[in-house]
Amino acid sequence: MPTEATVMEALQTVEDPELNRSVVDLQMVKSVVVNDRFIRVTVALPSPEYPRRAELRDRVSAALGAMGSVAIDLAVMTEAEQKALVGRLQPTGAGGQRENPFTTARTRVLAVASGKGGVGKSSVTTNLSIALAQAGFSVAAVDADVWGFSMPRMLGIDRPPVVIDTLIVPPAAHGVKLVSMGFFAREDQPVIWRGPMLHKALEQFLTDVWWGEPEFLVVDMPPGTGDVSLSMAQFLPRAEVVVVTTPQPAAQRVAQRAAYMAQKVNLTVTGVIENMSWFRGDDGKAYEIFGRGGGQELADALGVPLLGQVPLVPDLREGGDVGRPIVVEDPANEASVAFTEIARRLHQDLAPKRVYRKELRIV
Repeated sequence: MPTEATVMEALQTVEDPELNRSVVDLQMVKSVVVNDRFIRVTVALPSPEYPRRAELRDRVSAALGAMGSVAIDLAVMTEAEQKALVGRLQPTGAGGQRENPFTTARTRVLAVASGKGGVGKSSVTTNLSIALAQAGFSVAAVDADVWGFSMPRMLGIDRPPVVIDTLIVPPAAHGVKLVSMGFFAREDQPVIWRGPMLHKALEQFLTDVWWGEPEFLVVDMPPGTGDVSLSMAQFLPRAEVVVVTTPQPAAQRVAQRAAYMAQKVNLTVTGVIENMSWFRGDDGKAYEIFGRGGGQELADALGVPLLGQVPLVPDLREGGDVGRPIVVEDPANEASVAFTEIARRLHQDLAPKRVYRKELRIV
C-alpha cells in the first residue's frame, strides 16, 4: 500500500510544464491523503491564469497511476506563496532588484541584426532558433523589434505569458521560449515610445522573465542602429552579432552599418547570413532575382564567415504568416536544410573556444 512518502517520491519526477521544475521542489504539492481506497493529491497552481492545467493533471496522474485510484484537486497559490516561489526561482540582488541573468550565465547570446528592414531577419531568427532547438539545445528568443514585432505569429504562439506575482513565464513553441512586445500590444497598435521607455521595456524582457538558463538566447534586433540596438548592446555585452543581408550590393552596404555599429560597442560579429539568395522555379533552375555576391562580399569585408545562403521559398513566407515555420513543416526543403546547416556551424564550428589551464584545479 502506498504511503505519503512514496507518493511524494513519485511526484518528485513530475515537472511543471511551464517552469520545467519538479512540482515537489516548487512546493506546488499542498497535501497528500492516502487510504485503502484511493490517493488524493492537491496541487497549487502558481497563477490563476495558468494555461496548462490539463497537462499538469495528466502528468501527476501518470506518475501515480500504478499506485491505484487517484483524485487530483487543483488549487491556486496564495499571494504569499507566489512571492515565495518567485524568490526561489529568481532571487533579487542586494538592492532588491532582479539581476540580468545573461551577463554571467552560460547562455550563448546571438543577436540577429540587419541594417534595414525587409531582408527577412525575423523569419531567419525564428527558423534559426527552432533549428538550434532541434539540435538538442534549450533555446530562448527575445523579439526586440518593438515596433515591428512578428515572432509570436511566426512561431504560432497565440497566448500571453503566465505572470507569477511580478515574474513573467514566457510561452514556448517548437522548443523556443519567447518574449515579445506582441504579448503586450495588439498587432494593429503602434508602439509610440521614446528611448527611455524602450530601454526599460527591454530591460524587463531580460530581468523580469523566468528564462531558466537556456543554452542559446536568440535576439531579433530591430533594423538599423538606433536606441534599441544600443540598449541591447548594454544589456547583453557578451552577445555575438549575426548580420542578415540579401545578395543585392545596396542591401549589403546598408547591412555593413549594423556590423560596424556592433564593433563600435565592442560586440563580436560572428558571421553573415544571406537571405533570398535565389528562387528555384518549377524547371528546377535557381534564379538569382536579387543579384549575387552581397553576402560573401559583406563577410569578406568584416573578416567573418558567410554562415549560409537561404533561398527565397514561398513556403517560408507562408509558414511565417500562419505560424507554421518551414523547418518544422518541411524539414527536407532546401531552406530548412540551410537553416539546419547554419545552426550546426554556429554550435559546432563557431562555438567559443574553451581555454583550460592545468594549474587551475578543483580540489
